[in-house]
Amino acid sequence: MGAANATAKRAGIGAFIGSTIEWFDFYIYGTASALVFDKVFFPELDGAIGTLVAFATFWVGFLARPLGGIIFGHIGDRLGRKKTLVITLLLMGISTTLIGVLPGYATIGIAAPILLVVIRMIQGIGLGGEWGGSVLIASEHAPKGKSILYGAFAQQGSPVGNTLSTVSFLAISQLPDAAFVSWGWRVPFLASALLVVVGLFIRLKVTESPAMAGLIEAKKVAKLPLTEVLRNHPMLIVLGIGACTIGLSATYFKSTFALSWATSDIGFSRSSFLTIILVANITQILVQPWGAVIVTKMTSWRRAVTVMLLPELVLMPLMFLLISTGDYTSAMVGVVIATIPHCLYYAALAGMLASRFPAHVRYTGISLCYQLCGTLLGGTTPIVGQFLLNLTGSITAVIVFAVFQVLLTMGCMLALLKRPNYDERAEAPAPAAAAVTR
Repeated sequence: MGAANATAKRAGIGAFIGSTIEWFDFYIYGTASALVFDKVFFPELDGAIGTLVAFATFWVGFLARPLGGIIFGHIGDRLGRKKTLVITLLLMGISTTLIGVLPGYATIGIAAPILLVVIRMIQGIGLGGEWGGSVLIASEHAPKGKSILYGAFAQQGSPVGNTLSTVSFLAISQLPDAAFVSWGWRVPFLASALLVVVGLFIRLKVTESPAMAGLIEAKKVAKLPLTEVLRNHPMLIVLGIGACTIGLSATYFKSTFALSWATSDIGFSRSSFLTIILVANITQILVQPWGAVIVTKMTSWRRAVTVMLLPELVLMPLMFLLISTGDYTSAMVGVVIATIPHCLYYAALAGMLASRFPAHVRYTGISLCYQLCGTLLGGTTPIVGQFLLNLTGSITAVIVFAVFQVLLTMGCMLALLKRPNYDERAEAPAPAAAAVTR
């Protein structure tokens, strides 16, 4: 038992560190697109239009993520979680470093934005395969009854990666504007190469998950995981996409859309609003794990989801209203308190979603849900937000959009949790009874 617990902890820590590095790579692009990409790669487009186009390249990464989920979900469900995670880490690290050395429009003309989009797509493919594997390598190693807690290890990589991204840009934002635009923004992208070396060292020491090792040994791996999950579990995919919504989009409301809006329209400086985001990210790091604890302790997962998400219906609109005052303290309070509900939910999201798919198609299933949500709903958040702001000239339309996303998330997750729990089915003595729906 002691050896098994040590292996489980090693898997959890490995999932956390690996996902932190990959999310850092992904988030620095979002921050750069809000602050500098319009100037470096789209200088002929002025003002809000240039920002909108920069956000569109940000979304390209989300467009590619479902493809990554399909490719690496197939590999992960057939050959194993560990091998897949090594490949995704390398893919993300190489593509992020390439962005750091990519010449701008002034140097190579139209080739610059074209290459940016291509590399961003490769980066998106890598992250599309990373998330599902990190969740499963941790949760499938978990002791009985603790899959939600161990799945949260991988989820913790998102706020930590976001924090590292924000810290890096907060530091280089102290540079003069000319230095920041010409070379400063490249530093976080180049730093990714060093982080990947660390991640590989740790990831190679993690063993294959027991669930996957059992399937390989019993020769019960799915031949075509994508076909099987779409044929046998289509509603799980639909509900899973909706259930991921606010867990993904809330971060991009804050760190991408609001950052651009606050610095372009409200009058905040880059460093002041990046500091607000940094404090919110640190709050998320500290508070988020408690969401997994809450869900694990409560007898009803559906009740836990309701308790965590209901406050967001008030706090997300309040965040935008307080930012619009232009007051630093008010904006800080608004962003920080709006972070708490969705980060609690995000901690438990991975484990709850994974529990609804059988192990032999689980990698593909949860990857499709999460990455399609990123493409359709999460990644489009800055674009839709900026479009609504440009169209109406008011933040009210953006607030309505945010509230809709919270309601969509809650409704889909509550419906999803009525479906069978395959973790409990696997733990039940044979012959297994019908799975419990917590």
